[in-house]
Amino acid sequence: MDNLLKSVFDLPDVSFIENDTLDAMMQRLVANYEKRYKEVTGKAVSLGAADPNRVQLYAIALDLFQIEQYVDRAGKQDLLKYSYGEFLDSLAGNRRVTRQQATAARTTLRFTLSAVRDYAIGIPAGTRATNGDGVYFLTEEYAEAPAGAGFVDVDAICTKVGIEGNNFLKGQINVLVDPLPYVESVENITDTSDGTDLEDDTSLAERTYLAPSGYSTAGPQDAYTYWAKTYNTDIGSVRPVSLQEAGKAEVYILMRDGTLPGQEVIEGLQEFLRDREVRPMTDFVTVSAPGVRTYDLELTYYIGRSDKAQATAIQGRVAEAVAAYNRWQTMEIGRDINPSELVRRIREAGAKRPIVASPEYAPIGDTEVAQVGTVKVSYGGLEDD
Repeated sequence: MDNLLKSVFDLPDVSFIENDTLDAMMQRLVANYEKRYKEVTGKAVSLGAADPNRVQLYAIALDLFQIEQYVDRAGKQDLLKYSYGEFLDSLAGNRRVTRQQATAARTTLRFTLSAVRDYAIGIPAGTRATNGDGVYFLTEEYAEAPAGAGFVDVDAICTKVGIEGNNFLKGQINVLVDPLPYVESVENITDTSDGTDLEDDTSLAERTYLAPSGYSTAGPQDAYTYWAKTYNTDIGSVRPVSLQEAGKAEVYILMRDGTLPGQEVIEGLQEFLRDREVRPMTDFVTVSAPGVRTYDLELTYYIGRSDKAQATAIQGRVAEAVAAYNRWQTMEIGRDINPSELVRRIREAGAKRPIVASPEYAPIGDTEVAQVGTVKVSYGGLEDD
C-alpha cells in the first residue's frame, strides 16, 4: 500500500457512539434502574445476576446497542476511511469519481485463408474463436481479406468481462468456433489483455482520495464549465471551444432560463476566466453568447375517443408538454432542433395523434442555440382509436 493510501486508512479511528460497548450499556442500564428505583421508592435495590429485572434490562441493551451500531455505521459512511459499497459509490460521486466497471479482455485475431483468392473473403462480426477450454473471443466488426491477400487481422473481444480472458499468449486462441468458407485457421497474434474486474472498494477509495489532484485551472473543457458556473450560478449551458489557433479558447454561455447572457455577464466572466489563478498561462480566453437559430412551433393534435372523459385534462397536459419541450429545446447550446422529442412528450401527455407542421429537424452547431419563435397549438378534436 503506497503512502497516499496509507494516509487515508491510517487516519485516527472515530466513533459516533463514543466507543460504547455492549457490556458498558448493560451495566449502565442496571445502574440507572437501581438509581431511579431509589429516587421513586426511597428504598435501595440491588439487582442480582439472576434477577428477572436484570435479565430484562440485558435484553433491552442488546436492541439498544444494535441501534447504536446502525448509527455508528451511518455516520462512518460519510468518511472515506470507512465507506464501502454503494455508500462509497455515492461518496466518490461527490468528487465526480465513479467505480470502474468490469471490462473484457481484447486481442487481435488473424484469420488465415486456405488459399489466396482473386476476390475478397469476408469475416462476419461476431465470429468466435476459443482456446478450447471455455474462453471465447469474438470479432467486433465485419472485416475482409482483400483479393490477393492470404490473411486478415481483426480486433476481437472476450465474451466474458473480467480478468479471465487475460494472459493468453500469442497463438493460444486457435480454435475457430464458427467455421467460415475459405478460412483455414485462426490464432491470436497479440497476447490477450485489458480485461478488468469490477473495481474494489480499496481502489475506489484511493482514486477518490487522489481526485483533487486532477483539479485544474480552466484548461480542460469541464474546468472552464466549472469556473463559469462558479462565477455566476445563473449561467446554465456552457460550451468551451478550442479555436484553430493554438493558445486560444472561446467560451459560449447561456443563462439557466435559456436566455442569452447580457454584455455585463459576458465581460465579467471573461475577466474572471482571464485571471491567472483560473486559466492556463498559455490560453487567451474570450466569452461570447451563442448564435441563435429560431424555430416556430405549429402542431395539431387529436385525442382518442376512448379518452373523451379525460379530454379536458389531456388538453392541459398537452399545453404543459409543449412548454416543457420549448424549455428543453432552448436551454442547451448545441442541441439539435428535434420534433421527435415534441411528439414523444405530446403522446405521453395523453394525445392520440400529434401532427407537427413545424419545426422540422435541424442540426445545430456547437456554438449555436435554438430559440422558439411563434407557437401555435390546435386541438383537432376526438377521433376513433
